[in-house]
Amino acid sequence: MQKIMNMMVNSCKKTTELIDKQLFKPLTTIEKMQLKVHKSMCKTCQAYEHQSKFIDKIISNWFNGNSKTKEKLAKERKNKILEEINNS
Repeated sequence: MQKIMNMMVNSCKKTTELIDKQLFKPLTTIEKMQLKVHKSMCKTCQAYEHQSKFIDKIISNWFNGNSKTKEKLAKERKNKILEEINNS
């Protein structure tokens, strides 16, 4: 039983990796269960997930031109950021 519990309960570090991973690709069934179990016990990881989704939404809106702010990122600067991300 302890072995099964160790498989199901991740560390906060592993949980945050799963939270970020799910924003880009689907989690496996086991990963979904691990995430659910950990978040049911950890308020910090619940908050992290909420903040991560919020930040992702804001950044997506900003890059897609759906931002309600008057400030826009210059096209040259946007291309430079994307280039640096791709080179990392």
